[in-house]
Amino acid sequence: MSEELDKDKLSHLISHWIEHNESHNKSFVEWAQKAKKDGFLDASEEILEAAKKVEEANEHLAKAKEGLFHLD
Repeated sequence: MSEELDKDKLSHLISHWIEHNESHNKSFVEWAQKAKKDGFLDASEEILEAAKKVEEANEHLAKAKEGLFHLD
């Protein structure tokens, strides 16, 4: 059985996903800095690249959320 999905519920979910991603991103940056400090330069760069991708994902999620309210 499928749960009914409406604009407000989807908007709430998207906001939650963005917040969740931001929390992870903060951790990524912190660990990338620690990795760099301890000489794991390649790993640090890759972690920072992942952080950029998460930021890009959040931009897409924000656009999706904005688009919900342009459907009327």
